[in-house]
Amino acid sequence: MPTPPAKTMAGRRAQAARNDEVILEAARAVFLDDPKAPIAAVAERAGVGISALYRRYAGKEDLLRQLCHDGLRRYVAEAEVALAEPDDWAAFAGFLARVVEADVHSLTVHLAGTFTPTEEMGRDAMRANELATALFQRAHASGRLRPDVVVQDLGLVLEACAAVRVPDPDRTGELRRRQLAVLLAGLSAAPATDPLPGPPPVAGEFDWRWRRRG
Repeated sequence: MPTPPAKTMAGRRAQAARNDEVILEAARAVFLDDPKAPIAAVAERAGVGISALYRRYAGKEDLLRQLCHDGLRRYVAEAEVALAEPDDWAAFAGFLARVVEADVHSLTVHLAGTFTPTEEMGRDAMRANELATALFQRAHASGRLRPDVVVQDLGLVLEACAAVRVPDPDRTGELRRRQLAVLLAGLSAAPATDPLPGPPPVAGEFDWRWRRRG
């Protein structure tokens, strides 16, 4: 018995969605390593033909824009989740932790200025700023946040965590969580009492950056 057309179309849509996810994951890895890499490097890493990539994205700029917009949407979603948290400081700290875990700002730092944002991205950026400001104001009102901290400091905190990177992704996550704990202790008006998470950095751990690339 032949496959019904509806099931065939559903299967094709599911495959297309899987291909798109693979392409975006590959693009993220490629452009984090080298923002100037050609789009062909993304197709090669994703294991798809260049024609399959171009069917989804007209060019490299469209792909970069999609990656950054996805990160912006994730930031907005995490802020909305945090605003539902009744504890003001927990909401603030949890939001920062989840954004660092999602590695949103690595793309922002690497890809800023490489594409023209859309109007929709502009609206989402305004929404992101409104939500982050609301979380910041709640943390201030709780008395847990230093009075001389400003909302723009949040971007610096997230960029500082995103800058931490070693070849092992799991170790990168450990070091970023530790870095965030250090920064949150500096933002807090209360003395830090909890131990810093994860094993501390060790001598020579970042020397890999100086190895000559072939």
